[in-house]
Amino acid sequence: GSLEEGRSWAAMDLLAQYSDGSGGVGDGSDGGDDDATTTTMTAISAAPKDIAPYVNTACLALVTDGGEQRVINVADTKNLHDPTRKKIYYNVKYDDLHEPLAGPAHPFRGDGKARGMRNHATGHVETAYVDRFTFDEQYATFQAHGYGAEPSGNGFVGNVEALAENGADTVFSMNNAKRRKVREMVLAEVAAEDDGERPDFSAWAPSRDAIKPLTTGDLTEEQKEFVTWHAARREANMRAKGKLRDADGKKITDAMVGAEGEEVVAKGDRSFFHGKEQKNYIGESWIAPPKDRKKENDHTYVPKRCIHTWSGHTKGVQAIRFFPNYGHLILSAGLDSKIKIWDVHNSGKCMRTYLGHEKAIKDIQFNNDGSRFISSSWDKKIKLWDTETGQVITTLTSGKIAYAVRTHPAEGQQNILMAAQSDKKILQYDLNTGDVVQEYDQHLGAVNTITFCDEGNRFVTSSDDKSIRVWEFGIPVVMKYIADPTMHSMPAVTASPNGTWLACQSLDNQIMIYSTKDKFRLNKKKRFTGHQNAGYACQVNFSPDGRFIFSGDSEGKVHFWDWKSQKIFKTIQAHDKVVIGCEWHPLEQSKVATCSWDGTIKYWD
Repeated sequence: GSLEEGRSWAAMDLLAQYSDGSGGVGDGSDGGDDDATTTTMTAISAAPKDIAPYVNTACLALVTDGGEQRVINVADTKNLHDPTRKKIYYNVKYDDLHEPLAGPAHPFRGDGKARGMRNHATGHVETAYVDRFTFDEQYATFQAHGYGAEPSGNGFVGNVEALAENGADTVFSMNNAKRRKVREMVLAEVAAEDDGERPDFSAWAPSRDAIKPLTTGDLTEEQKEFVTWHAARREANMRAKGKLRDADGKKITDAMVGAEGEEVVAKGDRSFFHGKEQKNYIGESWIAPPKDRKKENDHTYVPKRCIHTWSGHTKGVQAIRFFPNYGHLILSAGLDSKIKIWDVHNSGKCMRTYLGHEKAIKDIQFNNDGSRFISSSWDKKIKLWDTETGQVITTLTSGKIAYAVRTHPAEGQQNILMAAQSDKKILQYDLNTGDVVQEYDQHLGAVNTITFCDEGNRFVTSSDDKSIRVWEFGIPVVMKYIADPTMHSMPAVTASPNGTWLACQSLDNQIMIYSTKDKFRLNKKKRFTGHQNAGYACQVNFSPDGRFIFSGDSEGKVHFWDWKSQKIFKTIQAHDKVVIGCEWHPLEQSKVATCSWDGTIKYWD
């Protein structure tokens, strides 16, 4: 207690001395005490007590962020900053923003860029705004000479030697003299590489002689006849549609033409041969198969590329058929009402055109030796043609459209014709007399297909009534009726090469397989899917050895399936529109022909 009282008294004495010293100074007392008083005041004021905590401000800075002040690190106010920051607390320069990332390399990335720095798989892509002309100028220059200006404007990128040689000129700033020089260099290179066998159609090619126009004198007699017939037919069609007018603007009708005494062209059956000669030097016909066409082996291969395209039809091609047993000719049925036969073995050109139908062709079929063929059309007529001469031997009609026509496969019954009608009937014609000798009437819808099996003793028909019926040939009683609530219409049916199976193109995008031996039962283990054919009667076919089954689809593709595994072996994008028909060459093991509604026929190998 005495110690505390002593300290209190000492403090009071110090305050008294301070008070006296201050008063002495203010009162102007003698100067003998001034030195002591001043010393005492300095000692007391130089030792203030600071009770605030110690803060190290060596690396901190006070900045204004919005309406408040913040203390941040001094490093954030310099040009070394974290590129992931969203705020920068100083007036940054453009060069500082585009400096490369400083610091150690990324441990797991070779280019050192962290994931946060990327907006692209290969790094960071910056947006640059370039006007269209500048971009086209630099792009064309880079494609032509191999160099171009850097988008930032700092220098050039690309071939340094070409840059120095051209003096950094662009293709747009190049003068005429330099353009001529470049053109001469290009022409010299083309001339050095040209072997003289193929014409040059490039942009720098020298001018070519004009092609001599074709005149009437250059045509053969048959070609002149075809041109005259085609012009007369076109004029008749225009008159029928009311599109042909006279000088006064009045419509010209057939009655007016007949009254004026002019010739009215009657619609008839005609054929025009387009080849060089109809018989060769030894007197053989142009349809005779070549002697060197022989089957090499029985193993087939899937084609890889298109080797030829026929494009003579003005509309789509509905069906194609190879010449029986040899395949040196191919017959095509067009939606332009024309039938054409093409050379496959030699020239690849159209050999003959058959004109006679007034509407689109629906189906065609060769007889066994190829000397004749049958055609059916939407004009409700069936015609028997002579393949060599193009003459129409017989014309049949029942007043209904024949969706499919087939001749009997037996050699002694080539005069028997089966026609699948749109009136739910199958008519059996005798081509020698032109009479209907049998009528098969059991279907409930239009009949789509006729397929012979069991050496011609039976035939199978499919219809729009979503059923399949098996008939004994010559007996108009259904032998087998196949129908199921889950079945769809099957507008295309083909028998396998050995005659054991029937491949049916179902409209639910699958191919169903039926047996011809075991009571025509459905083979549930054989089902081919993966193509889109709903709404189209795409033909399905087999390879000659039965290893592959293939079909077109509505997307212009051709699908090849392996028969054993039922898996798609290969798919080819063949046409632009639906591939409606496909045929495997009977002798060439790897060649396939396809036709489409785009008007072309393609040959694949």
